[in-house]
Amino acid sequence: MLQGILKERGEARIKGIAHFIEEHIAQHWEGVLVNNEEKLQKAYKEAGDAAYGTYLNLLFLPVHRQLKEAGITPEPRFPGEFDISREWGNEQETHQQRWMWSTVYGPQEEAIGTIVTIIYHDHTQYRVPQQPEVLALTEVGKEAVVNALSAHSPQFAQALEFTVEYELYLKSLQ
Repeated sequence: MLQGILKERGEARIKGIAHFIEEHIAQHWEGVLVNNEEKLQKAYKEAGDAAYGTYLNLLFLPVHRQLKEAGITPEPRFPGEFDISREWGNEQETHQQRWMWSTVYGPQEEAIGTIVTIIYHDHTQYRVPQQPEVLALTEVGKEAVVNALSAHSPQFAQALEFTVEYELYLKSLQ
């Protein structure tokens, strides 16, 4: 499947890769939660939200293997760079979403586009309330991706980058 996607041109390539990832997520997101429940609950008790990173690493591991075999490299690895991600959700913090992204490179190290991963999570307990989502963008580079996602989602446009949000939080403690 991935070799066929690489023969596509333009937007069809990144959309094909996104479709491949979406299919994997649809088939495995709940199973990864169930099969690793004890490990993930323990990670949440010890490290809080970092447990969602553990979950995503487990979920994306087979995707990374298959992409590597096809000569496709995400940078950074999926789901993306936490420091530049953005998050928002309900007041109760039981249904948050964090948007992270990775630039995807083909076998010739050419930028194909960007894959955005949306992870839904809960801050009050370890829980993934719904299936993670994937968006495909032809844009690459932080500024272009932020502009595209801001046009796509008013909530994204209003949310702060994690590093900015965390800096403000630390200042509020002083």
